[in-house]
Amino acid sequence: MQIDKLRGKELDQLFNSILSLKDLEECYRFFDDLCTINEIQSLAQRLEVARMLQDGNTYHKIETQTGASTATISRVKRCLNYGNDAYEMALERIKKESTTTNE
Repeated sequence: MQIDKLRGKELDQLFNSILSLKDLEECYRFFDDLCTINEIQSLAQRLEVARMLQDGNTYHKIETQTGASTATISRVKRCLNYGNDAYEMALERIKKESTTTNE
């Protein structure tokens, strides 16, 4: 894992802070204070690119719908293929959660 190179007190503090958030509203407030709007949008865009890649969408369709560059799409695809399976884990969890909520 590349993140192992960054592992330390500050990163633990960041991740523990995120894990302490109780709901969506707290997430909005925390990330609004922590990140710029562009940084938040970039993170959200990458997750949407991952979802669309999993759904079998073409680079062209993803680029058109999300505004992501082909470099970003390629990077996300590389993570999906050779990464830590974190995109899949998160997307599966939110899919289950939305299915449960909509029942």
